[in-house]
Amino acid sequence: MEQGNYSVGLDIGTTKIVAIIGRENEYGKIEVLGIGRSKSLGVHRGVVNNITQTIKSIQQAVEQAEVNAGFKIGSVVVGIAGQHIRSLQHSDYITRANSEEVINEDDLDKLCNQVYKLVMLPGEEIIHVLPQEYKVDGQAEIKQPIGMYGGRLEANFHVVVGQVSSIKNIGRCIKSAGLDLGNITLEPLASSDAVLSQEEKEAGVALIDIGGGTTDLAIFKDGIIRHTAVIPFGGNVITEDIKEGCSIIEKQAELLKMKFGSAWPGENKDNEIVSIPGLRGREPKEITLKNLSKIIHARVVEIVEQVYVEIKNYGHEEQKKKLIAGIVLTGGGSQLKHLKQLVEYITGMDTRIGYPNEHLAGDSDQEIASPLYATAVGLLMNAIENGTKSVSKEKVEEELVLEEVAENLQENKTLKERKSVFDVWSEKLKDFLDNAE
Repeated sequence: MEQGNYSVGLDIGTTKIVAIIGRENEYGKIEVLGIGRSKSLGVHRGVVNNITQTIKSIQQAVEQAEVNAGFKIGSVVVGIAGQHIRSLQHSDYITRANSEEVINEDDLDKLCNQVYKLVMLPGEEIIHVLPQEYKVDGQAEIKQPIGMYGGRLEANFHVVVGQVSSIKNIGRCIKSAGLDLGNITLEPLASSDAVLSQEEKEAGVALIDIGGGTTDLAIFKDGIIRHTAVIPFGGNVITEDIKEGCSIIEKQAELLKMKFGSAWPGENKDNEIVSIPGLRGREPKEITLKNLSKIIHARVVEIVEQVYVEIKNYGHEEQKKKLIAGIVLTGGGSQLKHLKQLVEYITGMDTRIGYPNEHLAGDSDQEIASPLYATAVGLLMNAIENGTKSVSKEKVEEELVLEEVAENLQENKTLKERKSVFDVWSEKLKDFLDNAE
């Protein structure tokens, strides 16, 4: 394999950490070369709260991916989420020095960089500046102004902001795990790249990524990102409720949720019972599936309603902003039975489950096509798109050693040349003295 001809996405989640190595094949699809997964121990609601444990979890996932792929990882693209993330709308403009020249990439970069200089609240930093629509000399609704003439270039931006300390902590974990940080991407944006089609983004769609610690929302309309939000609840809260409501341990609660859980209480009959072994010789517990689904239903309704408030805040009710493609559910939490039906019932919007298989090569492992890996696949796509190649550190060191050897050889060669010149002059001098005698 050509060194550095692959990219790496690293999803640091609340319940799991996933490292995924891949490259683009000749058909433009993603070929996954290796995947590693470990239990996330130092992250709470999408934010790192224990550096040491997070580093250990990252190393485990990375080592597993390296073993699967057969080579070392260097640089990674990481996702960021958490309740500290907020987004805002902003308009800005630049006045061009020469309106007789066409607008080029440099003008757009200059305008974007100007937005990055915005003064944020203390302790906040801009993560993404996403242009929505441009205006050239007052002419509105321009999607791509490159190649046009104009003196004043304006744009509306969707700006994503996060806490500096949270971003720095992620960076610290990556560095301490022996990796280089290639780029940081907002997780709902990564998930949307993996599971949404361009048609859905054009028609208007709300992506809901239900993770372990957070539920992320990204709204698209006319092919442009319009709204992002992070709700600080996810699958873990449901597990916690089952644990408390049924008086069982977390491991059993998680298994119950995955195997027998349903978001729709009417689905289960009263006589459906599951028996859970008691701790250390205690009597087994009997739990009715109806009660289990009632506990799950109550919490899921709360999460979905919070997300729906965000969708309505965007203005979904208005005809102009209507989301024709409805809702796409993804993330580990989207695998809960009858969740699709419940979301449709609460919101009245068409709903489907989003799988990241559209962009994967045909021979990919079926496991990777699960909604569980939507964010990780999206981060890998981001790394490939932005050319964040992962070059193994060991290779870099090896190349430096080779460079050093080459330099030494060059020096020796120069010395030999010098020596040969000296020898020639010595012989000439010797001949001259001999002749003089």
